[in-house]
Amino acid sequence: MRKYILLALTAALSVACHRPKAADQAGVKATNIAVSSADAPVMSFEQGMFNFGKIAQGDKVKHDFNFKNTGKTPLIITDATATCGCTTPDFPKQPIKPGESGIIKVVFNSTGKSGMQDKVITITSNGNPVTSELHLIGEVKEPTAL
Repeated sequence: MRKYILLALTAALSVACHRPKAADQAGVKATNIAVSSADAPVMSFEQGMFNFGKIAQGDKVKHDFNFKNTGKTPLIITDATATCGCTTPDFPKQPIKPGESGIIKVVFNSTGKSGMQDKVITITSNGNPVTSELHLIGEVKEPTAL
């Protein structure tokens, strides 16, 4: 009897471990095409940091980070996230061919912020390396009392 229970438990765990990925369940086909590092796309930024200087609390800072695919295969950006909700990145959804350029647009809303700021934007892609970081830095001045 113990053998049958153990066999049933093993079978149940085996089936649970082979469930489709969430992307497959949502109708998105996941591709696991490995690109050798010599042929991988490379995301090369003109600048990886932007200093917006001193701004008043409540101001919005907009900046475009320009990049170029200096690799040998198309670059696909899968995600761009910021360290807090006050910073919103926007990235190209279409593949960037080798030699072509693109823009990561970033908006920082300083409402409720004060002092020195360093907002990190993490870009995830099929490139080499897989993640890249951009920095938006500066100082937010508190409003002066009259």
